Amino acid sequence: MKNKIIELISQAAALDPSIVEGILEIPPQKEMGDYAFPCFQLAKTMHKAPQIIAADIAAKIGEVDIIDKLETKGAYVNFFLNKEMFVRSMLDNIDVDEFGSSTLGNGKTICIDYSSPNVAKNFHVGHLRTTIIGNSLYKIYSKLGYQVERINHLGDWGTQFGKLIVAYKKWGNKEAIEKNGVAELMRLYVQFHEEANDDDSLNDQAREWFTQMEQGNEEALEIWQWFVDISLKEYMGTYELLDMSFDHFLGESFYRDKTDDVVKRLQDANLLTESQGAQIVNLEEYDMPPCLIKKKDGSSIYATRDLAAIFYRKATWNFDKCLYVTGHEQKLHFAQVFKVTELLGNDWAAESLVHIPYGLVSLEGAKLSTRNGNIVYAEDILLEAIKKVKEIIAEKNPDLENKDEVAKIVGIGAIIFHDLYNQRIKDVSFKWDKVLNFDGETGPYVQYTYVRCASILRSVNYNEKIAIDYNLLLDEEAIALLKELNRFPQVIMDAAAKYEPSIVARFAMDVAQSFSRFYNACRVNVEDENLKNARVKLVALTKTILKEALDLLGIKCPEQM
Repeated sequence: MKNKIIELISQAAALDPSIVEGILEIPPQKEMGDYAFPCFQLAKTMHKAPQIIAADIAAKIGEVDIIDKLETKGAYVNFFLNKEMFVRSMLDNIDVDEFGSSTLGNGKTICIDYSSPNVAKNFHVGHLRTTIIGNSLYKIYSKLGYQVERINHLGDWGTQFGKLIVAYKKWGNKEAIEKNGVAELMRLYVQFHEEANDDDSLNDQAREWFTQMEQGNEEALEIWQWFVDISLKEYMGTYELLDMSFDHFLGESFYRDKTDDVVKRLQDANLLTESQGAQIVNLEEYDMPPCLIKKKDGSSIYATRDLAAIFYRKATWNFDKCLYVTGHEQKLHFAQVFKVTELLGNDWAAESLVHIPYGLVSLEGAKLSTRNGNIVYAEDILLEAIKKVKEIIAEKNPDLENKDEVAKIVGIGAIIFHDLYNQRIKDVSFKWDKVLNFDGETGPYVQYTYVRCASILRSVNYNEKIAIDYNLLLDEEAIALLKELNRFPQVIMDAAAKYEPSIVARFAMDVAQSFSRFYNACRVNVEDENLKNARVKLVALTKTILKEALDLLGIKCPEQM
């Protein structure tokens, strides 16, 4: 019906449908109609007052079967849909399995670089954010038909490994690392920085060990690989908890033999400049500090490896876009890397390379820091959420089947929803009473709405093939719920365009709240079979779309809670 309205306006105003679609909006209040078309921006091209344009459009459209009422309010043309036809279009013509899907991305590839924990360091809640956001974007773009390459760009190369080798040789032992894994590596890393505060020569030793790594020293690489293997084993446990996976684990080390090619490209393009013994690309013209390519000791730096990664990904997947989901503190770094890529003659870089920043994470307001050891493991938060949900289940529904599985689904879902509910650039503070609340704007509340729908369908033995009378679903609350559900395809498009999963999360919450109002006002399991069947069909549609929306966030739905 929206497409029909676009077509009507397009014909009446002699405008391209894409222009009409970009202007058409949903009014904030139902008294203003189901759709509104503001005419302000047409005044310049049509050389008329906006209110005159609105009146002309309304007059040319006239009476149409899908519109109950058409009115103008100043510069707006307001459309009130034929409710019975609207209900029919939603419940009869929607292919529920395909609703929200699109061919927009067919034949196009998007690479998403996310999660990317630093090897030998804790997978903390900061890494949890990039993992959750990146996974949701993967699902959103896949829904729109894109081929998505999920890349985990592990931080498994750099001077920090030189520091860790020094710490291991001076204060570590193999048995403790084998037993305690990343926790022991972190202890050594923190000790290195404490000791280096009083003995700067330790930093020189660390730089030397990293240089040895880059030059292929067998002992250095053997210790490094051991650290990597131990770290990956622990990280995989966290990914398993989240039920998330990747197509490629290609860390910084994968590109270490590709950095010479980057340096050669820059030399051939006369972009490299020597500065205090280091090799840089001067970006002063673009109001940025220089991009360091090679340190004075000849070793590469993460900017060099990021450039190598870009060229490898473009050659391998010929991506249309490459997205980087990292903290906002890396904004300058990626601006420099993207600009250097562009300066090498790659015009696609300006549009195709996108940094997607997110805010900081804290637990009950305490900021997290790697170096001083004030760390909260992502796995600990996830397990704590599961544990707390188990306690709630034991108190409120002790006879629930599959308690452990439900606790996992609800606990993990609560963490994910809490993260994605607000715009990603905002800081996130985990507060248990807020995250796990079954009544507030939380994941458990949305999941409970799904469970309530599932319970209704079980209780009435829902048969989707039963014909219904659409005039029985003209209640204000039913129409309001259908309007919310109708937004789903546009919500997915908006979330993709803005790289913003919170748009989907807020849609899921709006649907859950709208369903609650419908459920409280319109009893479903009534004696009148026709009325019951009509309302049950709306419940079934709500259940399916809620599940689809939560799936786009990486959240599962239990059938009972």
